[in-house]
Amino acid sequence: MFFAMLKKLRVLLAVLFIVGITALFVDFTGTAIGITGWMAKVQFWPSVLGLDSLMGLNILVVLLLVLLTFIFGRIYCSVICPLGVMQDAFNRLGALRVKKALRRFRFAYAPEKRIIRWAVFCLFAVGTVAGAFWAGARLWMSLIEPYSMYGRIAADVVKPVYEAGNNVLAGIAEANDSTLFWHVTSVVGGDGVMWVAIISLLVVGATAFLSGRAWCNTICPVGTLLGFVSRYSIFGVRFDESICTGCRKCERNCKAKCIDAKNRTVDYSRCVVCLNCTESCTNGGMTYGLRRRKSPAVNTSGAVSESCDASRRGFMTGVAAIATASVAKAADALTDSISRHEEKTTDGGYADITPKHNPAPEQPIAPPGAISWKNFSTHCTACQLCVSACPNEVLKPSMALDTFMMPMMGYDLGYCRPECVRCSEVCPADAIHPITVAEKSDISIGRAYTYIHSCLAARGEAACGVCARHCPSNAITMMLLDPNDESENPRRRPVVDESRCLGCGACENLCPVSPESAIRVDGRDVHTTIG
Repeated sequence: MFFAMLKKLRVLLAVLFIVGITALFVDFTGTAIGITGWMAKVQFWPSVLGLDSLMGLNILVVLLLVLLTFIFGRIYCSVICPLGVMQDAFNRLGALRVKKALRRFRFAYAPEKRIIRWAVFCLFAVGTVAGAFWAGARLWMSLIEPYSMYGRIAADVVKPVYEAGNNVLAGIAEANDSTLFWHVTSVVGGDGVMWVAIISLLVVGATAFLSGRAWCNTICPVGTLLGFVSRYSIFGVRFDESICTGCRKCERNCKAKCIDAKNRTVDYSRCVVCLNCTESCTNGGMTYGLRRRKSPAVNTSGAVSESCDASRRGFMTGVAAIATASVAKAADALTDSISRHEEKTTDGGYADITPKHNPAPEQPIAPPGAISWKNFSTHCTACQLCVSACPNEVLKPSMALDTFMMPMMGYDLGYCRPECVRCSEVCPADAIHPITVAEKSDISIGRAYTYIHSCLAARGEAACGVCARHCPSNAITMMLLDPNDESENPRRRPVVDESRCLGCGACENLCPVSPESAIRVDGRDVHTTIG
């Protein structure tokens, strides 16, 4: 009875975490940030990437999660990690395909695939460390990092469905003169971005559907690292050999395939403490509590058994890898396209509108709070949370090799409004540090420059000046091209005061010239404060 209640508590917490994290990605009102924003900040790998944060919060999160694993086992993987909880959902669906009479024979013990597990982890660790020098290496590794994988699935698969459902309700509300729901523009990544998310969902979902926690215990680098911590956990599921009848129900219900009922052993490096085994045991032979420590087997030469040595080497390798990644991050601290769901192409049915596109700037633009492009690129996990949270459609995932899936700023659909700090509020890896609206008003992330040959005012085609009128920092002035021109509509050109330019992109976005604006923004390598 106690273990059944304990499992229900675990399931309840897991549901709260996956719903809360999913809400961060799909909510377009910004309400979820204040309620469940902390759930993204307790994810393991984003906290590791932010270990050099001056705030010191990330190191506390990492230590807490490691300590939690050392005491209770891998409950992170079955409660806090959204990809892990998603796997449990697919595994539950997989159980429905099996006839009820055969469900108790669904799983069986399988030895750990240690070589594959460590090969993937070492590749991931090397890619992460290499990311301190080339961000592309780490960003490609994010394809198998669990939180980032789930983030892309939520942002590019779940969110469009959620917004489509909202728009259906908005249409019904509008027909009944209600404002309870309102239409939103469904903005998703390009085909490449969406396919990455769909393939991730299909691969992980199919693996969980057919084989339980195989992905979690073979490919996932976080599962591998925490697995070697949980190998020495204080608490865990265990056999009570005085009661166990050898029915093997625990083994048949273990989705991690880590219980060997024949030999009465549990591979704690793969156990995610789902408690399916304790629930299925009808006579109390499988319980969760303090583990009974057995003396290591000793051979005739007095050496500890090879399996014990291998476990110790694996654990130390994991610790060394995470330490190396942390040192690389600390050293680093010292030293595009996006499409609308419905695109307007005509002006009142008369004149064609040429949609703007976003030419790549010479220097990429990092969001306010990122401090510098280098800090942003070496901390970002490409989880797409800032992309989903951006209400101005400025952040978009990249498909370029060196910035793969990384959020990039572009002003073809909107601009970075001075009153919005949404992206800095949600970033879990400190790629974007939290800032206030007041702080943002003084941060310059780029500088605008003009193309005179395209400017309507400079060419004498219109007395435009849109860029100057809408500049929030008054950094743009319309100057006469010819000081001696005394005509009624003299030609003028926008002149940018770089010391006052925020790089917000209002000028580029609102410029009437298409498809490329006559005034564009180039990023600053290191953000400055306007004076």
